[in-house]
Amino acid sequence: MAQDSPLSASPLGLFERWLSLWVALAIVGGIVLGNLSPDTVGLLAGLEVASVNLVVAALIWAMIFPMMVGVDFASIRDIGRKPKGLVITLVINWLVKPFTMAALAVLFFDYLYSGIIADNDAQQYIAGLILLGAAPCTAMVFVWSQMTRGDPAYTLVQVSVNDLVMIVAFAPIVALLLGVTDIVVPWETLLLSVVLYIVIPLVAGALTRRKVIAAHAGNAAAVDAFTARLKPWSVIGLLVTVVLLFAFQAGVIIDNPLLIALIAIPIIIQSYGIFAIAYAWAFAWKVPHNIAAPCAMIGTSNFFELAVAVAIGLFGLSSGAALATVVGVLVEVPVMLSLVAIANRTRNRFAGDGA
Repeated sequence: MAQDSPLSASPLGLFERWLSLWVALAIVGGIVLGNLSPDTVGLLAGLEVASVNLVVAALIWAMIFPMMVGVDFASIRDIGRKPKGLVITLVINWLVKPFTMAALAVLFFDYLYSGIIADNDAQQYIAGLILLGAAPCTAMVFVWSQMTRGDPAYTLVQVSVNDLVMIVAFAPIVALLLGVTDIVVPWETLLLSVVLYIVIPLVAGALTRRKVIAAHAGNAAAVDAFTARLKPWSVIGLLVTVVLLFAFQAGVIIDNPLLIALIAIPIIIQSYGIFAIAYAWAFAWKVPHNIAAPCAMIGTSNFFELAVAVAIGLFGLSSGAALATVVGVLVEVPVMLSLVAIANRTRNRFAGDGA
């Protein structure tokens, strides 16, 4: 398996060291922007195809491109010899996460919040959380993987396999958990997201990597210097994405602060719980850290574009289900940053990355 690059091992820069602060400021900035300039935000929100916002897609592309440049296709051939990371990812994402999210949703909204939230509304929020739980992340995992010095080739395979499984498993699992059989999945959204967040950046990264190496007389180390120059732009892309996501939902956040908090609680519990299960399993199985960390992140993070699109398609734009999926977007970045910090602090407890 490929070793960590010098880029990965370099000290954190100003952006990375204070990333939590920048994200907090981006959240505040997004809410302020959404309330002060709703027309501009509405214009940006309307730039979408198949429920995929093109502005956010471009920013995510900027975030994951440096990691795609670092993918060494020669190392992908060796992944089949070390399948543990893939096994953990698949089991957690498809046999554990959707069902624990559904269980937590029912526990909170049918029991713990009984008397606080009307029964009809509670069922809507449960449905939204189920949609979140059944949609493991696609694009942002590359960002979290890069922050934890994950193996880029292995992360690519993990995400790609999950995308293939998602195509056939998402609708049946959601149908089962919602107790219905006529779930309409926006396949156009799913397929377009895969193309935007996986195929295009991967092809562009591979071509760029080849060009950089060729320009330096076959010296692969030149790729590290090239991606180092891109790294600040990757973080900037993350921060601008946060600003836009919170700006898009600024009105909802201001109008329903208590409801947002109530919905966020089971999502946060689910996030830390899923990460703990996957990370502990990887540790017990002696999976190298550069595979274990992204492996745990994939299950913890959510494919919010798909979840939001399905919620809107099934229940309507102003439904409780749609609101629940949006809350998932709001809590994801702060939660994932905390998990990145945990993964980085515990790196030396895992087997070596070459193990």
